[in-house]
Amino acid sequence: MIKKMGFNSKSRPAMKLTSCILAVLIFISIMICNSYSDEFNKELSDNIIRLHVIANSDSEEDQALKRSVRDIVLKYMKENLTLDSNLDEAKSILKRDMDKITALAKEEVLRWGKDYPVKSTLGNYPFPTKAYGDIALPAGNYQALRIVIGTGEGANWWCVLFPPLCFVDATHGTVPDDVKQKLKSCLSEDEYDIVTSPTSEDVPVKVKFKLMEVFKGSKMKVSSFFKKVFGK
Repeated sequence: MIKKMGFNSKSRPAMKLTSCILAVLIFISIMICNSYSDEFNKELSDNIIRLHVIANSDSEEDQALKRSVRDIVLKYMKENLTLDSNLDEAKSILKRDMDKITALAKEEVLRWGKDYPVKSTLGNYPFPTKAYGDIALPAGNYQALRIVIGTGEGANWWCVLFPPLCFVDATHGTVPDDVKQKLKSCLSEDEYDIVTSPTSEDVPVKVKFKLMEVFKGSKMKVSSFFKKVFGK
């Protein structure tokens, strides 16, 4: 009788050992990438302040009101925050003038004939990957001024308050050089290269950020892989 071709019982332990080693290497690689992504995001968050305005609802009127509140807040910050300001000054202005900012937002809400409450806080909040012209920031937690209108159940709006990307028109695909220079002075060389440059000549920066997001969500996949290797 001709033996069926395949792996004999003696080769199975070697295969399993190889699979285990491969799994460990994959796990280590993912942990390194995940650690890099977390550290990169933390350093960005330490040097950037974002603005997050959340509408009461998704109704057309509430969304328009959100944009109006946004404009009022941006107008105030533009008058008090310049390209010459540093991060500590930006934080100081926000902490010092938080009640004033909230009052301005409430006045705008009342001007629209609404009695929605307004809550303003400075803290760390999650943001998705977002491009501002030719600058892109990866998803992650960032320190931000958050303004919640009413129940805060509507679509939100966000931008970078410091350095002041909120104050420029990035719809044409580029951010002015003076704003980029300010951003460069706030970040490390590596951070600035990542948020303003492609990962290679053909791969846009968003792909790099997407890889970071994939690595962050890959722990469960690795766990499943281990179960398959060591499972009964």
